[in-house]
Amino acid sequence: MGNADDVPVPAADGLTFRALGIGDLDEWLAVVERIASAENAPWHDSRSELAAHFMDDANPAALNTVAGFDGTGAVRAFARVSKNPAGAKAVVFGGVDPQWQRRGIGSSLLRWLEARVRARFAEDGQAGPLVRTHTHEGGSAHAALLRAAGYAVVRYYSEMLRPLAGAPVVPAPAGIRIVPFTPQLAEAVRLAHNEAFADHWGSEPRSVQQWGMLLANDDLRPAWSAVALDAATGDVAGYQLSLYDPERFSREGREEGYTELLGVRRAWRGRGIAAALLSDAMARYTRAGMDHACLDVDTENPTGALVLYERMGYRPLRRTLAWDKPLDA
Repeated sequence: MGNADDVPVPAADGLTFRALGIGDLDEWLAVVERIASAENAPWHDSRSELAAHFMDDANPAALNTVAGFDGTGAVRAFARVSKNPAGAKAVVFGGVDPQWQRRGIGSSLLRWLEARVRARFAEDGQAGPLVRTHTHEGGSAHAALLRAAGYAVVRYYSEMLRPLAGAPVVPAPAGIRIVPFTPQLAEAVRLAHNEAFADHWGSEPRSVQQWGMLLANDDLRPAWSAVALDAATGDVAGYQLSLYDPERFSREGREEGYTELLGVRRAWRGRGIAAALLSDAMARYTRAGMDHACLDVDTENPTGALVLYERMGYRPLRRTLAWDKPLDA
């Protein structure tokens, strides 16, 4: 059975590789930001998102991260594996400092990632290891590396945007109350999210710890988030959680509220709750001084979300690609 000892450490002249620790957080963020700037990436992980990986019991950093450090202690390359114990896939992330690219480091990291994914599936007693990663459209160098290694695009996600001027006003349907998101509702919303996304491609249930990591994100805006409650029973029928990226204006020239999660449980679908939650979110963004609303959607979402968003005035801005590779082929 595979384990971490079976995974070869990447190698590159001038770099020393080891697992990332919490003390490396600032250096890790610095290389993430350098890569994003060089690629003109529309987004990158924030400091709090990177910090959360050190609190993830399902994916301990000591076993599931590796980074290459130069002689000054700067992080020049990194890779990370994330997998739920019962999950059918592992999601991988990585990057190489622009000044250190074209030296074979990316390929070395990818080999490490695939070996670690095989070990994770073996540790979980599962066959058929599947690795998934994501790129933004236009990331040609990253895409070329993946394609050469046998990865194929399996899904497209569309980032969508609309100005808040003239935003539609959609009242809550009869029997539904929309209330602000509060910590007291957090667990009920987690359970509602797991149910609402059970039929969504690639989605896996979020544990209490994983949910807590999301709620601890510095970019989360609880005051911009809301929950749709069944007025008769008090049950959570739907929800939306919103984020704000403070660097967005300098990159994009606009202030926007971002709908990170939007879901409606099956028993309450088809009543206009999602539209009402989006309308409520746009009103909250407007009151907070935002001028645009943004979200992402799986273009093949089974609930018809893309049609809803287009009806609510959102228009495609750019795409993210999901790449898969079965490792037992």
